[in-house]
Amino acid sequence: MQAWQPLLDWWFGADHGTATEVAAARQALWFGKRDSQDREAEVRFGALVEQSLVGELQGWADDPQGWLAQLILLDQLPRMIFRDTPRAFAGDQRARPLLRDGLERGWDRRLTPIQRVFAYLVFEHAEDLPLQNRAVELFADLLSEAAANERPLFANFLDYAERHQRVIARFGRFPHRNAILGRASSDEEQAFLREPGSRF
Repeated sequence: MQAWQPLLDWWFGADHGTATEVAAARQALWFGKRDSQDREAEVRFGALVEQSLVGELQGWADDPQGWLAQLILLDQLPRMIFRDTPRAFAGDQRARPLLRDGLERGWDRRLTPIQRVFAYLVFEHAEDLPLQNRAVELFADLLSEAAANERPLFANFLDYAERHQRVIARFGRFPHRNAILGRASSDEEQAFLREPGSRF
């Protein structure tokens, strides 16, 4: 078994179904905020996250599945393990060039559609409008390729990408990160944060 397989099995489930089935089964892990899940992520994969943050797992990127696993270690797991602290975003600087390199190599096309979502989220999380635009393009491609019965799922992912893009187009950053990162919020950002759905 490859070193990254336990992580991918935990994230996507060991029994692979359709994208809709996998999403239904793993939604709470991916997008829920539960202390028990955050602790499990730290216990099971915290050491790998720390290795990835300092560049010790670069060899994983020579395989599409290893590349995906490393993106998850850099982008998703810090947001769980270090939730509500500046370290939640500690992997972003490494994740973005890693994603670019994998896209150039066509690694994303070697993944299942639901796996591709967790590569493209790296750009969706960026406080950078060109990367947000690229994220929307990538999610639009996923939707265009989806089977009819999978389209609602991928339409939802595209909708979230477009919502992130609009926030960055408006503010140049995600206002909901300001408090965590010690940034002062403008009056406009404070008003925005009082709106429903302003925090991802």
